[in-house]
Amino acid sequence: MRLTEETAVPVASLPLAALKEHLRLGSGFALATDQDALLESHLRAAIAAIEGRIAKAVIRRRFLLEMETWRDAEAQALPLAPVSSLVSVELVSALGVATAVNPVLYRLIQDQHRPRIAGTGAALPEPATGGAVRVVFEAGFSATWAGVPADLQQAVMLLAAEYYEFRHDPGTRGAGLPGAVEGLIGRWRLIRVLGGGRR
Repeated sequence: MRLTEETAVPVASLPLAALKEHLRLGSGFALATDQDALLESHLRAAIAAIEGRIAKAVIRRRFLLEMETWRDAEAQALPLAPVSSLVSVELVSALGVATAVNPVLYRLIQDQHRPRIAGTGAALPEPATGGAVRVVFEAGFSATWAGVPADLQQAVMLLAAEYYEFRHDPGTRGAGLPGAVEGLIGRWRLIRVLGGGRR
């Protein structure tokens, strides 16, 4: 199974101005000019770290999931939530020829932690031996920062600020996320059952 980010978070969706204000208030110093690129990189890193911990996409964008076959042909769990739409499903032959699956043959089962794709009347169409499945879907709480849950907004802000303030740290800072960030994202973490299979 391989998950690829098809579209990146647009710069316009990143809270650059809010992070600048947060850093000035929290640290009592003026930021150097022309640091937008640096702050953007810290915001993207913070979002990626938090998304990896909670299996949720903070900002809505498009992803590609590739598998050799369905793990469960009745209802395949998707690796990210919340999923807003299924864009396409393709079956790929052993020779690499892709065939689109008719959208009437599958549906999205919404779930806060573990959304799934399922067949509409029977099992999902199976790829041929040696083939693969490609699923393109859109996931994320919102296309804009304002639509992201407040606790996740604060978690991203705190983590991005820590990355900025410790950007010259030689590696002495402890591993893992800060306790305050862990506390904020706690309710969004996925508790895996049955090895992440059917639910």
